[in-house]
Amino acid sequence: MDKAINGFTIIILFITMVSLGCTMEISKIRGHIVRPKGVAIAVVAQFGIMPLTAFSLAKVFRLGPMEAVTVLICGCCPGGNLSNIFALALRGDMNLSIVMTTCSTVLALGLMPLLLFVYCQSFGHLEHAVPYKGITLALIMTLVPCAVGVAINHHKPKYSPIIIKVGLSILLISAVAIGVMSGITVGGAVWVVLSPQLMAVGALMPLIGYTLGYVMSTLFKLNHRCRRTISMETGCQNIQLCGTILKVAFPPQVIGPLYLFPLIYIIFQGGEALLFILLFRCYQTFRPPTESEVTVVYSL
Repeated sequence: MDKAINGFTIIILFITMVSLGCTMEISKIRGHIVRPKGVAIAVVAQFGIMPLTAFSLAKVFRLGPMEAVTVLICGCCPGGNLSNIFALALRGDMNLSIVMTTCSTVLALGLMPLLLFVYCQSFGHLEHAVPYKGITLALIMTLVPCAVGVAINHHKPKYSPIIIKVGLSILLISAVAIGVMSGITVGGAVWVVLSPQLMAVGALMPLIGYTLGYVMSTLFKLNHRCRRTISMETGCQNIQLCGTILKVAFPPQVIGPLYLFPLIYIIFQGGEALLFILLFRCYQTFRPPTESEVTVVYSL
């Protein structure tokens, strides 16, 4: 059963990254690289805010060694493709969203092991507990299928929407299957990951990411579309990558049921994002029209 779960997590990661690659357009990526202000702020927010948030919460809630490692790995992960969907729902800058996800995925190859090494120094006996080789291998595994998706979208763009839809469907089905198999495997030990401390961390991490991502982009005077985009990109982590690292890089007797923490995180991540989307749509519906909108209607 444990080997089956490992296989499923690797397959999910591969499908997810191919689907993510199919959303990327080389010309739009090049445009944001030429004008990198938004991307630079977004990357600093991703790899500055989230790892520090994970570290601070692990300290505040006095998590155990492996619990702290689990939370830190989640916080140091790059952005996930779920943020692209949330950014679209918030009418954000989709080009910036996709480029930010791309850049954070590539930069994670170097930054994620470095950040884990730096933050683990503050926890006793953790400096040798993190399998850096396994994490680096998992990160390389994300870049290869992502490049495959980019190539498909560039040379055969008509297949991209199909791959994205199929990928999302398989992702949802596989996630349910992994949840069921994991419940059978860990049994009553699942309550470890449902502890009040880890539940609180899972709820606060994305909320802090969304909030500080928006605040940071506001301080740098980006437009409202970019602010909403960076907010979602900061709070949304690549849960598929996090789950794969926890399940594959650590021995089962070491990680135990803690590899299920990403499932806790994604519930709060998605729920809080949907709440923000609902509030934004309500605001858009009931807000008074701006002066420019009134002028356009009057001229018509």
